[in-house]
Amino acid sequence: MPEGAQRAAPSWPRSVRARTTLAAVLLVLAALVVGSVVFVTVLRLVLLDGVRSTAESGLEQATARVEADGARAVDGYDEVLVQVVGRGGRVLAHGDDADPPALPTADESRWSDDGDRWLLVADDVDLPDGTEATVVFGASLDAADTATTTVVTLLGVGVPVLVLLMGVGTWVVVGRSLRPVERIRRQVAEVGGASRGARVAVPGTEDEVARLAATMNDMLERLDRSAAAQRRFVSDASHELRSPIASVRQHAAVARAHPDRVDLVELADVVSAENDRLAALVDGLLELSRLDERRAVEGRPVDLDDLALAEVARVRSAGLVAVDGSGIGPARVLGDERLLGRVVRNLVDNAVRHADGRVAVGVRTVGDTAEVVVDDDGSGIAPAERERVFDRFVRLDEARSRDEGGSGLGLAIVRDAVRAHGGSVRVEDAPGGGARFVVRLPRSD
Repeated sequence: MPEGAQRAAPSWPRSVRARTTLAAVLLVLAALVVGSVVFVTVLRLVLLDGVRSTAESGLEQATARVEADGARAVDGYDEVLVQVVGRGGRVLAHGDDADPPALPTADESRWSDDGDRWLLVADDVDLPDGTEATVVFGASLDAADTATTTVVTLLGVGVPVLVLLMGVGTWVVVGRSLRPVERIRRQVAEVGGASRGARVAVPGTEDEVARLAATMNDMLERLDRSAAAQRRFVSDASHELRSPIASVRQHAAVARAHPDRVDLVELADVVSAENDRLAALVDGLLELSRLDERRAVEGRPVDLDDLALAEVARVRSAGLVAVDGSGIGPARVLGDERLLGRVVRNLVDNAVRHADGRVAVGVRTVGDTAEVVVDDDGSGIAPAERERVFDRFVRLDEARSRDEGGSGLGLAIVRDAVRAHGGSVRVEDAPGGGARFVVRLPRSD
């Protein structure tokens, strides 16, 4: 093939309407052609069988008369072919339409004369004078030929007309069926980034097209929610990242303008604290990004009691609050140990920040699930806020400083990580009056 030459594009139609119509036409045409051939063949056999029966019946009558009255008994036959042929092919007698020469004596022969076609049958007879002869009887095939030709002509005209009508009907019906689909396509094509809340019209037919329109509306709604969540996330993330950067810039500017009034140790502490805060924000954002992209987690055995005991030991060593780990029992799940460890740590850190003086951590198995329970004795969470608390950058206690209140990503990471493991997390009232977080995960045998 010369360079730059391209193969010819396939001639098969690209539109669903054209492909459906063409496929239907070809299928029906093939079925009608095969059916027509079979019908004509069967009809021809039936007609020939009728002619043969007529010929055999006439032969039987002629043979009986010849055996009784002699060869001259066939002289009065007309509109049929009748001959009595003796030895050597000599015609001993014949009907009005069967002049010599002798007809073929083979049974079920075909004979043509002046455009007429005949079916011949023959039988040997004994003449009254003791000699032998053969009686040949012929029945006309004209009626069978005419009927067959008529049927073939009708089918030759009717089949193309029927296929054409079927093709036109299919084209119209498919076009009408696809019209709502095309309308949905145009409406969806017009939906842009600024078309918030745009939906397609759902026809009242309650068929596949109506379900398609409803599905498209569900998808558009999910896209709207996703876009709104993304906008909120970008706005919140930019705000959260701007705060530590602005704090560092402000302290640096003061130190540059008044070097004699700024203590270097204090400046270093501020920069280090804001850097830690930035690192925590970036780490949380990266973790959430990985969770958004992750379809499933690796299924490796993880002991939840080991993770909980490690967090209890860590908090006790810090000495910020009293920690009760007596409710920790054995429980094993399949999942990502790093992610599950972060779930337990975020819950414990959240409880420590909001506790008045006591935190309780428990691990237990309930049927086919493993539960991690973290309680604090703080002010609790109002029922109306128990779902919103898992949103990103949400802080319910705005009176707290940002250092004390965290980044607002910890519980969002908890929810997404638990969902990635096929589990759930909810907030309840703790027995001590604070908040109780309960994580449920499928237990590993």
